Amino acid sequence: MENPVKPPGKRRRARELAVQFLYQHDLSSGPLDEALALFWEMQTEVSSSVRAFAEPLIRGALEKRAILDEKIQQYTEHWELGRIAAVDRNVLRLAIYEMLFRDDIPPVVSINEAVDIAKKFSTRESGAFVNGILDRLRGDLPRPARTAKEDKSA
Repeated sequence: MENPVKPPGKRRRARELAVQFLYQHDLSSGPLDEALALFWEMQTEVSSSVRAFAEPLIRGALEKRAILDEKIQQYTEHWELGRIAAVDRNVLRLAIYEMLFRDDIPPVVSINEAVDIAKKFSTRESGAFVNGILDRLRGDLPRPARTAKEDKSA
């Protein structure tokens, strides 16, 4: 019996879309709200729950881009940001944003998702490259790698 390819889960799909938008915006930046509106208009098959997870990731990564780029520079010693493949650079930005600013997402989840997305959208070596950088960052995080912050309001 053939094993059908399972479509990505909602959060994976949201991350893939976030990386696609960050990549697009990185190469041809313009007014964010206009660019996002056009991007979502082109994504006819995207559910509202996927968009609801992706959009805060996109906006957060863009808002914190200077900090994220500093971290990329710090952990990619001797590499200029412009020398890193654009897809890899934006996968790293998204994952580092999650690791530093989204306590509701365990860092290991961010790393695993980033590695898989890099493998899917970039080069054969990208998964290992992204994993190496994010794993170094994970070691310096002041929070547990495998757990998310508990929601105290529940």
